[in-house]
Amino acid sequence: MNYVLEGDLERLRIPPPRAPRIAARLWQHTCCEIFIARQASPAYHEFNFSPSGEWAAYAFARYRDGAPLLDELLDPRISVRRTEERLELDALLRVERAALSLALAAVVEDADGALSYWALKHPPGKPDFHHRDAFALELDEVRD
Repeated sequence: MNYVLEGDLERLRIPPPRAPRIAARLWQHTCCEIFIARQASPAYHEFNFSPSGEWAAYAFARYRDGAPLLDELLDPRISVRRTEERLELDALLRVERAALSLALAAVVEDADGALSYWALKHPPGKPDFHHRDAFALELDEVRD
């Protein structure tokens, strides 16, 4: 996945670089997110990638019914490039081959601490990345 923020980055709070590790509550600050589900299944996974290099993973049996995955073996590869007006975050994650539904999103924290929520698709009403209507991308199973 490749996420790009463009604009006056001085007006945003962007976490400083840290050693890659599992961290909690990354969505309370600037971070990039992906939600992955098998098509036609209520179960899904959420991954958070911080510009700091920290990450988090969660497994859900159904809508918001889940828990953190504290598995260092998931070990997503996160790289970040930054200029004055551009932040680019790449996250490489291994997923099994299957027909998937994806939701891509980002939380952006401004200099005053206010959060804004960005997604390829928002469901009606308040932003909710977990809502199945937010899963805007459909990928067919890849075969050799």
